[in-house]
Amino acid sequence: MGNLIGITILLLLLIAIPFPPSSSSSSSSATSSSGNSSKREVIEVGGGPDDLVWVVQLSDLHFSVHHPERALEFQEIVGFALSFIKPSLVLLTGDLTDGKSKDLLIMKQDEDEWIEYQKVMQDVVQRSGLDRSAFYDIRGNHDNFGVPVVGGSYDFYSKYSINGQLQRTGKVNSVTIQTSKRKLLFVGFDSTMSSGFRGPTNLFGHPTDELLAEINSELSQWDSQPTQLVTKVSFGHFPLSFSAASKSGKTLQDIFIKHSLDAYLCGHLHTKFGKNLKRHHHSSHHASYSKQLFQLNGHQTPSGNASTCSKDATSIDEFWEWEMGDWRKSRAMRILAIDGGHISFVDINFKLGAKETIILPTFPLDSRFTSASSQNYKCGSTDPSSYEFIRALVFSASPIVSVLAKIYDSSPGNLILVLETEMKKLAGSHGNLYIAPWNIQAFEDPSPDRFLLQIEVSDIMGRSTASEHRPFSVSGIPAKVPWGWKEFFVMGCQWDSLYYPILWLLVLPRVMPWFYGQVFTEGRERAYMTYRGWVSSFNNLGTLEFLGSPDVMVVVLPHLFFVVLPAIMTIMVLAAENGMYRDYLLSLSSKKKDDYDGQNKESALPGSSISKTSQIILCGRWIRKLLLMVSLAVSWKHFKNCVALMKAYEMNPIIHFPFYSFAIPLVLAYTIWKTGKNFNSITKK
Repeated sequence: MGNLIGITILLLLLIAIPFPPSSSSSSSSATSSSGNSSKREVIEVGGGPDDLVWVVQLSDLHFSVHHPERALEFQEIVGFALSFIKPSLVLLTGDLTDGKSKDLLIMKQDEDEWIEYQKVMQDVVQRSGLDRSAFYDIRGNHDNFGVPVVGGSYDFYSKYSINGQLQRTGKVNSVTIQTSKRKLLFVGFDSTMSSGFRGPTNLFGHPTDELLAEINSELSQWDSQPTQLVTKVSFGHFPLSFSAASKSGKTLQDIFIKHSLDAYLCGHLHTKFGKNLKRHHHSSHHASYSKQLFQLNGHQTPSGNASTCSKDATSIDEFWEWEMGDWRKSRAMRILAIDGGHISFVDINFKLGAKETIILPTFPLDSRFTSASSQNYKCGSTDPSSYEFIRALVFSASPIVSVLAKIYDSSPGNLILVLETEMKKLAGSHGNLYIAPWNIQAFEDPSPDRFLLQIEVSDIMGRSTASEHRPFSVSGIPAKVPWGWKEFFVMGCQWDSLYYPILWLLVLPRVMPWFYGQVFTEGRERAYMTYRGWVSSFNNLGTLEFLGSPDVMVVVLPHLFFVVLPAIMTIMVLAAENGMYRDYLLSLSSKKKDDYDGQNKESALPGSSISKTSQIILCGRWIRKLLLMVSLAVSWKHFKNCVALMKAYEMNPIIHFPFYSFAIPLVLAYTIWKTGKNFNSITKK
């Protein structure tokens, strides 16, 4: 049985990981961007208050021909909400369409979905009363499924999106909102693959060195004016945990840390992974930060300088990453405000329909999402007079009758109201900003979440709306942002860096490619997949170019851990059970074979070393029966994977991926047959 174990495990390892031919060398995981220059725009904001701007973010719309309710509800709810929110910008951060078949297995572009998106957005723009130039819709991985060439016949994003229609053709676009006191710089970018494969192996962002250089240039466009206050916000589709490094090893984190970004807004993950998909990035030194593989929680570590205004305090390079959820199922929208350089936001859930009133407190800041630079209000660069007021934006479709600010003390174990004060609309405000005076020193406390702020609003229709209880700290101590295991899995793990270490935990030989599939929407030659990515013949380069890494991990790793490794363990236990049962039969018959007379003399006596429980298990063959069930489960899982891949990449299992399709079931079947054959031969003797 030793030979059986060795042969079967070797066969499984040979088909476990698809390796590229050894004679070729790899190149970048993505080619450079199209070469179009970045487009810069500047918007002047008039009226008061002087230093307050708000924008709206929406993400992962996933308009689908199979789910028309997504577009219908978006049209009805979002257009109405924008009409009374009146933001300066509307940022749509990717996955505008779904690009999936009804069974979710075929992933490529569908022009009908894009036509629907264009019509819905035209109606939303009209209902909102905003100028179309205020909308920025960037490409997500679903908008790139099966798109071989940007600008080609299957690149419907360039044809139907607002960015495409406004000739924002570059990979990077920026807009600066100019107030009387500061510049608010928003930089959006498209980091999807330059040649978009079908899903599921199109999951990661692939910023190239050229793209990173463009982002770096856009974020530094106002650095030549050091006296001008600048708040920097970037937006894209992919979280940084799902963004690969460039060919030179640079990452988006490196660029953001370098420019002291205030916030990065993204989508992609959806609310199903959790509501705390927020992550604080920090580094005391620029070097090696992006090499970090794990981050155990989303909140920042309290700094010893938080409560001091010393000029000798060590500066912290930091920024926040805020994933916002999705419209697809959660019907989520975010309003983000920048008030005096401080950023606050509220995420709204429209699952129950449209909302007539929305509340966004802008000061004091939520202690869960503050930056070190804005923690201690007494040390801030903002006008100290602004700290003398509680501030909140109130957006309502109906006239407001009253606004109350309430502060609760949670230290006794329950909420005790310690302050209730009426808020007044700020005169001359171009938005509904309400303020109320307070004594900030009265709420200094070492706990970051002892005091909670809530705003209550009543409108002329008699409706009452209250904001959530938000913790705040005037002492500069950040509150915690706890992650569950799913949130840690998708936000705290740097999957681009983890993929290869996970693979090389197993020492595997090089073998031929795994399978050949149709990776584009239509009309292109097939590509073959290896563990390093896809290789397609359309790249006319002297060396092979591997695209879609680490995206291919969504195929490779599940196959390894849910099919190959369980199959190996099953084979090993089947072999061990075979040996135990063989010894059991020999002990019962008191037969001795030449292979056993050296070591098995003692076990030749009936029942000498086998307990009654073991005799029952061995006699009934319960272990083998259980292993047969496990083998069926592994084979069924493998069968479902094969069906999904057949549909996703239009493959025939016999022609395009025979080793992947048949090796594991055949090896399991051979092991079961071989061990059963040995039992029969022993029984007959």
